[in-house]
Amino acid sequence: QVQLVESGGGLVQAGGSLRLSCTASGLTSRNAMGWFRQAPGKEREFVAAISWSGRSTHYSDSVKGRFTIDRDNARNTEYLQMNSLKPEDTAVYYCAARPSYTDNSYFTTSSYYGYWGQGTQVTVSS
Repeated sequence: QVQLVESGGGLVQAGGSLRLSCTASGLTSRNAMGWFRQAPGKEREFVAAISWSGRSTHYSDSVKGRFTIDRDNARNTEYLQMNSLKPEDTAVYYCAARPSYTDNSYFTTSSYYGYWGQGTQVTVSS
């Protein structure tokens, strides 16, 4: 059984930083991972994605230059370092994973992911 567990969310002032973690269990093959977020009243949106090797990453325009995604395969964990946070970054952040047949593929569409975490709340105050 695959399980993804996020941690690291919380309340931070605008301009501050947070680091989210997502630890996976039960994944038996190489996998691509990503982060999505959903604000109240809005659809879930793509934030960042990373390939199995970690060499390929992709970011939404809204977070590019402020957020960094990386992973530690030995720990089955992906991370999202969030700097220069803005009130509009307030949302529930979800990690996602899916099998990947190549080392350098990443995925930006939520429907491509089969495994999801429960979400962690990030609140940025102005």
